[in-house]
This record gives sequence, structure tokens and C-alpha cells, in this order.
Amino acid sequence: MSGSLTWFHWALLSAVFAAMTAIFAKLGLQGVDSDLATLIRTAIILVILGLFVVFTGKWSNPLALSGHTWAFLSLSALATGASWVSYFRALQMGEASKVAPIDKLSVVLVAIFAVIFLGERPSLREWLGIALVAGGVIVLGLKR
Repeated sequence: MSGSLTWFHWALLSAVFAAMTAIFAKLGLQGVDSDLATLIRTAIILVILGLFVVFTGKWSNPLALSGHTWAFLSLSALATGASWVSYFRALQMGEASKVAPIDKLSVVLVAIFAVIFLGERPSLREWLGIALVAGGVIVLGLKR
């Protein structure tokens, strides 16, 4: 059971940091183009993660990775970049309290894509939770 708590712990930290990202980004986007802000953020992430990997002893030769790994990590990087550019533009134009929840429609899409591409089979209870997230996104997206 401690294994399931480990992934949950990291997922919860991810949610907290994602929330902080939205608030800090909204504050940081004042007076700067959203694409430039995304580039600056990405450069900082690259430096911090590089230092983290080196100082934790996790560095290994990336050229030793398989072509399959490189292809899917590259596709993931492209999707991440497109997501960040879209997210920062949305934050620049809209309120963080509205943009961030709509961005979480990704939870619903991940579940659908995981079924289609990974063969995962969420339980009825999990589908209910996913449907509630989708419902929340619809409520937030409705015009007042």
C-alpha cells in the first residue's frame, strides 16, 4: 500500500505546484509577451532540472536511449511546449481562476487517450470522477 501512497504523494505535490504555477505566471505575465515568458520559464526549468539530475547522480548518456524512447520523449516535449504556449496565452488574456480549471480538461482527455492508446480500463467509480471533472469544466466554461 505504501507504493500507492508514493504515487499519490507525488501527484498531490504536482497539483500544488501546478496551482502555484498559474498564480506566479499570471503575476509574471504583466508587461511581457506570453511567448517570451514561456521561453524564460523553459530556460529556468532546463537549468534547474539539469542541476537536479547531476547532483542526485541520475545522469546517464542520453545517446544510449533507444530510438523509441527518443521519439516519444520528443513528441511529449512538443506537446508540452504547445500546452505551455497555449496556457500562458490563455493566462495573459483570462483570469487564472478560470483558465486553470479549464486546462484541467486534460484529466478527462488523458483518461480517454489512455483507454484508446494504452489499453487502460478505468473502473466505473473512476469514470464517475472523470465525468465530474468534465462537468466542472462545462460549468466553468458557461458564460455568465
